[in-house]
Amino acid sequence: MPMVIVRGNHLVSIDQQFAAADMISEEYLLPSLVAGGHGRSSVDTLNPAELDLLPFGAIQLDHAGKLLQYNNYESELAGIDKSKAIGKNFFIEIAPCTDVKDFRGRFTEGVAAKKLHLKFRYHFSFKKNPRDVTVTLYYSPMTDSTWVFIRPV
Repeated sequence: MPMVIVRGNHLVSIDQQFAAADMISEEYLLPSLVAGGHGRSSVDTLNPAELDLLPFGAIQLDHAGKLLQYNNYESELAGIDKSKAIGKNFFIEIAPCTDVKDFRGRFTEGVAAKKLHLKFRYHFSFKKNPRDVTVTLYYSPMTDSTWVFIRPV
């Protein structure tokens, strides 16, 4: 029997969840959606409750890497309470394993250029829950911030 996850009142297979998360996370970044339209809000316009409904990890960072928003999905997987993460530096205080050229370097270059939309695989070496993920980094000119979407591989 395939593994399932309960999200709200729904049972979703792991494979279905991963496929949907990959598709949905990229849809939230389409230029037409970032400007609004097509019946779906861009990620920039989601309130915290809506952000918590996303079926993937979503983190919003300022130009220095300070956590502005952090959804429940990522909080649960990382084992880090949202209230303790907001306002902290993602690269130093929350996920120091990302303070490397392959992650923070890409972030820093993209923020400096104010142009960033990258997707890559990464290994989070958290002590409680190490995991392999697909990361999407996206700089939003709408909010002058960077979104980090995290989906399990």
